[in-house]
Amino acid sequence: MELFTPELGLVFWMFVFFAILFFILAKFAWPYIIKSLEERGDLIDKGVLYAKNAKEQLDNAKAEAQKYVAEAQKQQADILRDAAKMKSQIIEEAKAAAQDEAKKVMDAAKVAIEQARKESELQFRNEVSSFALSIAEKMIRKNMEGDKAQAELVDKLLKEVENKN
Repeated sequence: MELFTPELGLVFWMFVFFAILFFILAKFAWPYIIKSLEERGDLIDKGVLYAKNAKEQLDNAKAEAQKYVAEAQKQQADILRDAAKMKSQIIEEAKAAAQDEAKKVMDAAKVAIEQARKESELQFRNEVSSFALSIAEKMIRKNMEGDKAQAELVDKLLKEVENKN
């Protein structure tokens, strides 16, 4: 078991070398290692702080985006409502304009029909009077074939003229 039990001199020199190594490391290496660890810790703390700030900014951005989306949806609803009102108004105006135009057309048609009726009546009267004159002319010619009938007609007309004056 000698292998596992060290001699006292070996233990002494190991302790001396360990103390020297510990002193050298404590004097020169540990401050740099601790400084590096502190810098690393500070960097990690800054990273955590940066991540927290980024998370807050992201949350704020999400809230702001939701606010903008809600505002945009409200504006969209307002625009759609206004468009529906305008559509209804345009339809009503078009209906009114169409009714006015239809009334104008109907009035014009009535006037045209009345005018055509009057023209037809006038033409009918002219034709009837023309036929009546033609018939009267033929009858008077037939009755006035003799000189005696003509003389009686002339006397009768002269007496009427004298009575009027």
